[in-house]
Amino acid sequence: MNLLLLEDADFVGADRVILRDRRLRHLQEVHRAETGDCLRVGRLGQTMGEGRLLRLDAAEAELQVTLDREPPAKLPLTLLLALPRPKMLKRVLQTVAAMGVPRLVLLNSYRVEKSFWQTPFLEPTAIREQLILGLEQARDTVLPEVLIEKRFKPFVEDRLPQLAAGTLGLLGHPGDFPPCPRTVERPVTLAIGPEGGWIPYEVDKLQTAGLAPVQLGERILRVETAVTALLARLF
Repeated sequence: MNLLLLEDADFVGADRVILRDRRLRHLQEVHRAETGDCLRVGRLGQTMGEGRLLRLDAAEAELQVTLDREPPAKLPLTLLLALPRPKMLKRVLQTVAAMGVPRLVLLNSYRVEKSFWQTPFLEPTAIREQLILGLEQARDTVLPEVLIEKRFKPFVEDRLPQLAAGTLGLLGHPGDFPPCPRTVERPVTLAIGPEGGWIPYEVDKLQTAGLAPVQLGERILRVETAVTALLARLF
């Protein structure tokens, strides 16, 4: 935890915070914090700053906080991601939040197993938990927007063209395609498929919606690796 992320319910005054949950345990067991210590803090959805530990015991921690800095800027990106397997989804959500993606669309694909859509990790509270961990890692306070689209064709035909309008539309896909561009200076809409890749029908539909296929080389990457590699290359 590189940022102690505070929520509205934690505030007992304009600049006073009480913590009693996992963040308290983290202060005790990982930070080994002591009264008087200063910690990096941020208010969810708002600004960042410093918190001074006024009191710490087994039941709660009390901090005085000063919030005077803006969180880091988000990437100019909408990321479309074929729903990964549940265990990988947790890691991907953390990565997306840590890297500053402002909007994530979890999308169905032919090679996405139907059982993946039944995972409890898609519950709003579970998604939020993983995003929070990503924000804490990267020192950010603003949650990404996460959209869930279980029907590929209606989304790609009806919504994606408008979503991608005015952006550089890219489709990550192995094959004889141009390499992914580097250091793009305009908004991007990027689609990344499942581990087995998009099927030809899906590639055609995504291209019709304005996304051009690009590749990262001959190696076949796991979804979480492809996300990190493509974002690092683009931005």
